[in-house]
Amino acid sequence: MWDDSFPSFLIGLREGLEAGLIVSVLVATLVRAGAGSRLAQVWTGVLAAIALSMSFGAVLTFTAASLSTTAQEAFGGALSIVAVAFVTAMVFWMRRSARSLAGEIREKVTEALTMGAGVLILTSFLAVGREGLETALFLWTTARAADESAGPLTGAGAGLVLAAVLCWGLYRRVLRIDLTRFFTVTGAVLVVIAAGVLGYGLRDLQEGGVLPGGTAFAFDLSGSVDAGSWYSTLLQGVLNLTPAMTWLQVVGYVGYLAVVMPLFVRGVRGVPGARGTTAPPPQASPRSDRPGRPAATRRRLLLPVAVVAAPALLAGLVVALADSKPAAGQTVAVSGTDCGQGFTAPKPGRQDFRMHNTGNQTSEVYLIDPSSNAVYGEIEGLAPGTTRDLVATVAGGTYAWRCVPTDGKAVTSKAVRVAGAAGAHAVVPVTQRDLTAPLNAYRAYVNRGLSTLVTQTRRLSDDIRDGHVDTARTDWLTAHRTYASLGAAYGTFEDFDQKINGRPDGLPGGVRDRGFTGFHRIEYGLWHGQSAAQLKGVAQQLAADAAGLQKAFPHQDFDPSDLPLRAHEILENTLQFELTGDTDQGSGTGLDTADANLAGTRELLTVLRPLLTARAPRLLPTVDADIARLQQLLDSAHHGNRWTPVDRLDPVVKARIDGATGQLLEDLSPVPDLLEIRTSA
Repeated sequence: MWDDSFPSFLIGLREGLEAGLIVSVLVATLVRAGAGSRLAQVWTGVLAAIALSMSFGAVLTFTAASLSTTAQEAFGGALSIVAVAFVTAMVFWMRRSARSLAGEIREKVTEALTMGAGVLILTSFLAVGREGLETALFLWTTARAADESAGPLTGAGAGLVLAAVLCWGLYRRVLRIDLTRFFTVTGAVLVVIAAGVLGYGLRDLQEGGVLPGGTAFAFDLSGSVDAGSWYSTLLQGVLNLTPAMTWLQVVGYVGYLAVVMPLFVRGVRGVPGARGTTAPPPQASPRSDRPGRPAATRRRLLLPVAVVAAPALLAGLVVALADSKPAAGQTVAVSGTDCGQGFTAPKPGRQDFRMHNTGNQTSEVYLIDPSSNAVYGEIEGLAPGTTRDLVATVAGGTYAWRCVPTDGKAVTSKAVRVAGAAGAHAVVPVTQRDLTAPLNAYRAYVNRGLSTLVTQTRRLSDDIRDGHVDTARTDWLTAHRTYASLGAAYGTFEDFDQKINGRPDGLPGGVRDRGFTGFHRIEYGLWHGQSAAQLKGVAQQLAADAAGLQKAFPHQDFDPSDLPLRAHEILENTLQFELTGDTDQGSGTGLDTADANLAGTRELLTVLRPLLTARAPRLLPTVDADIARLQQLLDSAHHGNRWTPVDRLDPVVKARIDGATGQLLEDLSPVPDLLEIRTSA
């Protein structure tokens, strides 16, 4: 998390120190002027600025969440550009103003003292508010770039705490810091970080359709760079440099640095060296507070409370107005006769439809494009008499409802037309017929694999029968690898899988239990010094079970929906069992099994490729790069005929393999939804 925290830590430290110095000067000036009774007005302005900054962050977060995916990309990209502009202006302003900051603030406070309380509140509010708004905007963009908020918020919190400690030390004359040098060094680092934010923002604008060139990559190293390595994570988290960048990103990144950094350095050279300003120490002031009546106290409290609460109330109003969900969503009837009753053309944006089943059967409900059957949203298993919400993003286009009762025919409502530009995300549905060809191709692959498996398990049985234990170890690995590469078929092997590849987990006798059979039982015996005579019966049983599976498989029910599910589940099991060493019974070949599982996943994606390419053209290039990265890491642990055991892997290598597998799983996770069989099509 450190890589995501550092940019936010730096901005929190810088902005916190700037705001803290301003507050220190405000407080010290009032104390020295004998106006300590008016410190509450300063703190009111400071608290109001903090409330405004937090409210601004909330507005950014909740407003973006109510947008469509494409609009979110465009919104985030635009704000990233604005954040870069603010940060750039901030580093140049602070480099120039560090020495004269205290004098300017004292002059403003002196003027405010001659006026009412509102002026002093406004002075502190404006002085601190600008820093807070810049911080909120930059934090929002860095959190969005990191795709998580814990790291950036932790970093910013640490920076603000450190800034508060430094400001207290400066105020009390415990510390002396060359603020000019501090702001110069941190400013140079922030210029580099801002270049990365600019590149990220340009990419968002490309993905949001605002800027062209989204597929014109200057380089794509995703197949050769380990995305889970420490250096890759550091570059992405701190500098927003990714393994693949478009030409626009590269030009923006390099161009920004080429222009801004020389100007910043040239300005630094032109500033004569000077010690930074520290807040003057407080001096005792005469007490000017006078006891007031309770009513007067309440009146004095009313203004601070109102000033601090106003930003939060305003932010709540903005979020409420920006939320595109209607105050009361349309109630739409679902049944075999009244499907879509109550449906009228909605406004573009995020919509909440209340689907009420008025029929007497459980139904599937789909919001579709009737011309293509593309699905924008769905509810599964809506029971009679019940109501559930369906939330979908609507853009320009044609929409209709399709209701599919459990024991009835699909009914499609009258279509409505929504004005505006297209852009709502829809999934072209998959039918059982669409999966017929991939299923047949995969069944043929499994049949070929089972034929090979039968031959290999017979050879393994012969090795053990003849007492050739060393040869049996080699042939065991070959046969087990063949079985492991048939991963998508596990769900159809029924009881044969436990017999052929079962683990001793949960068996009363563990590895000595009579129910422990198959590959892992033989593995345990071969690598724990058991004799051929002890393993002869187990090996013969394995060969017989493999032959039985080959005979039974053509008649087993292979659910077509298993195919998209297995695309994710094969490697999910790999990460859970093989890469933890849980299945290893002594051979140390967990990585070989993982390699075979990867081969099975690759074969499965091959038969599903036409369907996936039509529905998510960007998915497979990403997955292919993930597979190549994981394959390279596994190959690095394969030396001749030997694999490095999982428990002997270098911790860094192990972390890379786990990280690459996790990334591949994440990128494969949309496959089941994309290829879910929907009876609406």
